[in-house]
Amino acid sequence: MAETPAPTVRGAADPGGRPPARAGRRRPWQRGTPSVLAVVATGGAIGACARYGAALAWPTPAGGFPWTTLCVNAAGCAVIGVFMVLITDVWAAHRLVRPFFGTGVLGGFTTFSTYATDVQRLADGGHPRTALAYLALTLLAALAAVWAAATATRRTVQWRQK
Repeated sequence: MAETPAPTVRGAADPGGRPPARAGRRRPWQRGTPSVLAVVATGGAIGACARYGAALAWPTPAGGFPWTTLCVNAAGCAVIGVFMVLITDVWAAHRLVRPFFGTGVLGGFTTFSTYATDVQRLADGGHPRTALAYLALTLLAALAAVWAAATATRRTVQWRQK
């Protein structure tokens, strides 16, 4: 009786211990990765510079309420609400638009790290109630902004299409 070859497992080493040949193929998640990384990095730099500009224009005084960070985060959430409706409901965007603008520019513009630092600074500075108010107000403002902007954009798009 002839022996049947043992089934092979994709990616398993051959009996000699050598890894399988790769034949120069890229995995699906690797296709386009350099271009996506480049646009996210470029967009992130633009967004971070815009946020830094806002912080320079409207600095938060020591011990003061961080209105600039709250407004930047709420504005960024509103813009992402508009953006997501436009690229999903209105027009088919190029595959790099979403990573550039959504992840890059808006991700660089909005800031969780500064928000968290501001909460910690307020709490450590003897203003725990203000820190909690800021924590809750930013969350509510961000959620309300994205919801209101997306809803208004959908209504505007539907009205214009009639």
